[in-house]
Amino acid sequence: MKKRVFVSFAMEDEAIKTLFCGHAKNTRVPYEFVDMSVKVPWDNSWKTNCRTRIRGCDAMIVLVSENTRNASGALWEIKCGKEEGLKMLGIYIKNGNMNNRPVELWGTLCKSWGWENVSSFIDSL
Repeated sequence: MKKRVFVSFAMEDEAIKTLFCGHAKNTRVPYEFVDMSVKVPWDNSWKTNCRTRIRGCDAMIVLVSENTRNASGALWEIKCGKEEGLKMLGIYIKNGNMNNRPVELWGTLCKSWGWENVSSFIDSL
């Protein structure tokens, strides 16, 4: 059964998020998941709608780049995921690294983007 994963990302990294989620559909990739991230901006009640979506997920993957620290929506999603008790993994993309990950991810395991790293996380759910 596919796991429902909320993928959090900075809007500046949307193209990489699309690529990341597209990998899960590739038959050669050793994992699969259903992307439950927000596809379009919602109105003023987006936080309520987003929390409902996050609550319905098995886990959250945060795509961490140099943009994440200033992405207010992604930072809120991370805090919400923690409040909802989701298992969480940070994946470094672009210039993301330990030095520029946001404080909201302290205590969260972050790894480089690789099939094995994502696969082991998905398999652990």
